[in-house]
Amino acid sequence: MVELSQPATLDFVFHALADSTRRAILRDIIRSEKTVGEIAEPYAMSLAAVSKHLDVLERASLIQRERKGTSRLVRLNPKPLHTAYDWLGFYEHFWKSSLDRLQDLLEKESGTSKSPKTSAKKEK
Repeated sequence: MVELSQPATLDFVFHALADSTRRAILRDIIRSEKTVGEIAEPYAMSLAAVSKHLDVLERASLIQRERKGTSRLVRLNPKPLHTAYDWLGFYEHFWKSSLDRLQDLLEKESGTSKSPKTSAKKEK
C-alpha cells in the first residue's frame, strides 16, 4: 500500500510537473547542476519568468538552489519524483487490467483475437 502521508507534497509535485517548461527544465538539469542563466538560455522568456518556474519546482522540492559567489546553481532533487512514481504505481494494476480488457474486447469485436482458443478454432 502506498503511504499518502504527504498529500500536499504530491499536490506540489504534480502541479510542478503539469507545465511543459518545468518538465523541460528538470530534463536540462538531470546530468549536472546549472546556473539560472544557463537554464534560461534556451527559452524565449525573461529571467524573471524562468525564476518563477524555478520557484514552483523548489516549492515541490524537485530542485535545490545554492548560491556560489554571484551565481545561483540549480540541481535536481529526485526524491519527490520517486514519491509521485510510487503513488502512480499503486494504480498501475488498475490501468493495466483495464487496458488488457479493452484489448480483449477490441480483438473480439474485430475477430483478431490472439488467444490460443481462437487460433485453434481458426485452424480447424
